Amino acid sequence: MAYEEFKKKPRLPKFASPKRYDIRLKPDLVACKFNGTVSIDVDVVSPTKHLVLNAADLTVGSTSVSFKLRSTSQELRPVGVGVIEEDEILVVEFAEELPIGIGILSMAFQGTLNDQMKGFYRSVYEINGEKRNMAVTQFEPADARRCFPCWDEPAAKATFKITLDVPSDLVALSNMPVVEEKKEGDLKTVYFEESPIMSTYLVAVVAGLFDYVESHTSDGVKVRCYCQVGKANQGKFALDVAVKTLELYKKYFDVPYSLPKLDMVAIPDFAAGAMENYGLVTYRETALLYDEKHSAAANKQRVAIVVAHELAHQWFGNLVTMEWWTHLWLNEGFATWVSYLAADALFPEWKIWTQFLDQTTDGLRLDGLSESHPIEVEINHASEIDEIFDAISYRKGASVIRMLQSYLGADCFQRALASYIKRYACSNAKTEDLWAVLEEKSGEPVQELMNSWTKQKGYPVISVKLKDQKLEFEQSHFLSSGSPGDGQWIVPITFCCGSYETRQSFLLKTKSGSVDITESAWIKLNVDQTGFYRVKYDENLGGVLDDSYALCMSRRLPLTALLTLMGSFREETDYTVLSNLINISYKIVRIVADAAPEMVDNLKKFFISLFEYPALRLGWELRSGESHLDAMLRGELLTVLAEFGHESTLNEASRRFDAFCADRNSPLLPPDVRKASYTAVMQKVSASNKSGYEALLKVYRETDLSQEKGRIIGSLASCPDPDIVHEVLNFLLSSEVRSQDAIFGLSVSREGRDTAWKWLKVNLKTVDT
Repeated sequence: MAYEEFKKKPRLPKFASPKRYDIRLKPDLVACKFNGTVSIDVDVVSPTKHLVLNAADLTVGSTSVSFKLRSTSQELRPVGVGVIEEDEILVVEFAEELPIGIGILSMAFQGTLNDQMKGFYRSVYEINGEKRNMAVTQFEPADARRCFPCWDEPAAKATFKITLDVPSDLVALSNMPVVEEKKEGDLKTVYFEESPIMSTYLVAVVAGLFDYVESHTSDGVKVRCYCQVGKANQGKFALDVAVKTLELYKKYFDVPYSLPKLDMVAIPDFAAGAMENYGLVTYRETALLYDEKHSAAANKQRVAIVVAHELAHQWFGNLVTMEWWTHLWLNEGFATWVSYLAADALFPEWKIWTQFLDQTTDGLRLDGLSESHPIEVEINHASEIDEIFDAISYRKGASVIRMLQSYLGADCFQRALASYIKRYACSNAKTEDLWAVLEEKSGEPVQELMNSWTKQKGYPVISVKLKDQKLEFEQSHFLSSGSPGDGQWIVPITFCCGSYETRQSFLLKTKSGSVDITESAWIKLNVDQTGFYRVKYDENLGGVLDDSYALCMSRRLPLTALLTLMGSFREETDYTVLSNLINISYKIVRIVADAAPEMVDNLKKFFISLFEYPALRLGWELRSGESHLDAMLRGELLTVLAEFGHESTLNEASRRFDAFCADRNSPLLPPDVRKASYTAVMQKVSASNKSGYEALLKVYRETDLSQEKGRIIGSLASCPDPDIVHEVLNFLLSSEVRSQDAIFGLSVSREGRDTAWKWLKVNLKTVDT
């Protein structure tokens, strides 16, 4: 049966929708297959002979399919069951039209526990040296259909009753608490409570061997952090962050967390950083586990940010869900922004908002390309969704939300968000719905303002000059190529004149505008970097580092001017400024290596002279009472000095690495400086002397800490010898490296990128599989 009328349609037809799922799954962790059944309460809203839902990579038993009318208990059998593989849909055809009302669609199906880290898949872990499989789900954006037939669209919300049949020694988890377990021989059946209404992409199950740590919120929500056996202590920090963050969000949104429990699970093989499944959040190990002895300060901060991001989704995404993937940025941009809000409340000493500049900078970098896309991208088909999970959705989205919050005021913004969540709880919303609530609560033209930022790509560069007690502004479309653009925005501009104590604002609605000022003092635009735009000052005004770099790359500022500006920071000690300097120095060296390789050595010497003083100030070892930011800065400074070939850094790093190899508990190589040491070791490796490389591989093979493996992988490809880089690339694609880590290792090589590119062209098929 062809079912032509349902092919190549962007979305499922609307003549029926799901209300409740009753799903039973039985994974076979040895054969890597699974069987399942599903019964779906379907609301037929208009007469139809067809039910059309999503299914992919499943074998549906056509004789098992039935539809039972609730009104009469009559059971109907279909005359046809067809799978349209290219559209990932299942069509069930009946002889006569189904009447309007509720019926129960039931069927049985089979599938494979794949190794692609999507749908229902297997992840490999070790117990006492024996490799075993765990069963894991990853459904966002559109892979629930690979586990069970369903209406796999975010607006098709329903409740879910999950049952799992698993080996009796395993821990079985799902979105809701366990109601009952029944053991029969080596198997057990685990029944879970029925969920509240939610989207299919948020459904989750996990089955494997785990240890856990547990705590509770003040209102009784049970919070657990599940880790591989023997690693429970590494979950304590994330658990503490989770409990405090749930309390914080309850107060901020004025809405309590809506489920009775929250589980967080570390998964060895995991494609993303984490996934916000309702009540069962899954993480890559490096994003959840923290080892007090062997994890760096940067690892601790990442765990806190990722946990806060995923828990934000429990409100903004799970309780209130985007109507369609076009509004993905609303999920991800908001969760990114609010995760920094939470981290700042929990760890004020981290000065996290100064580090938020990294989010803005990444968004600006990508959005400055002519190939960029708007925040809101019209999605026609599920296959397009992965293309917009990028820095535009996450980082630009978060940055324009922060800009809007700054413009409206923190209190007004918070009240409006609480109102929005209450209004659309257990439902779906579009971007325009959020703007409407913000506009209603603030009295400001939010929709007009924000449409200029979400519906067109790019951003402006604001040129400013002081003339006769007047600040004159002019906006133009910034493109990193230097080409002219035609975009125009409504820009909330903040500025200071002579003092940071008094801040002023100006809404630039047209191409140019001006504002009177009372004094001819220094001028600073984009106070606290809350605006998503670049600033180009008149020649007699000061510049800003990242804006100057961007202007240089777009040929609006000479490289010599940028280097002069960077040189003025020679005695800088602030983490955010120095971290930005380090990132810019990497980029400049990379670009100049292609354009004028004869200049690279002198450039590296110049940058070494910039970073020697702050590195000497911090030294190699943790000082009593030092700040979190100094601990992170030490590692970044020593790593850049090692990468640029600073001789004394290379020698000291090698000495400390030798001590570490002799005694893994040596205090000479604390976690924050290990990446620098590993990088230095690889700088000295050559085809004729591979001892350092072999020693690093030994450390990699002996450690079970994911963060330590990540540090080593991130350093291996920094070797300048092409023969070694080739050997490293082969190692990264071996069975010793998890696929999600291999991609990271392939992408971080600076010195070896040419070799990596040649190697990749030859081995593209291997990488693709």
